[in-house]
Amino acid sequence: MSKFNVLHHDLVPEHDLVEERDEGQVLKKLNTQKDFLPKISIKDPAIEALSEIYGEIRPGRIIRITRKVSRDDKTVGITEYYRVVSNEVMR
Repeated sequence: MSKFNVLHHDLVPEHDLVEERDEGQVLKKLNTQKDFLPKISIKDPAIEALSEIYGEIRPGRIIRITRKVSRDDKTVGITEYYRVVSNEVMR
């Protein structure tokens, strides 16, 4: 029996690990610092699935979440969100 990959589910938006060399550009584009980004738990199923792709993901790394905005079964736009990986267990 194979393990289910949450990233393959239709309701889960695309998650990507931002390259460390690109993190500064992302923070500059958002005009913020890592401390002010929303957090995503290192235990989040999406992060655990990304770890199988990228290897160990350490706290402090930035994740890009790409959501497709749909209306009437048509994609009308794409929105990017960013989260910083945290050791905290979110409830």
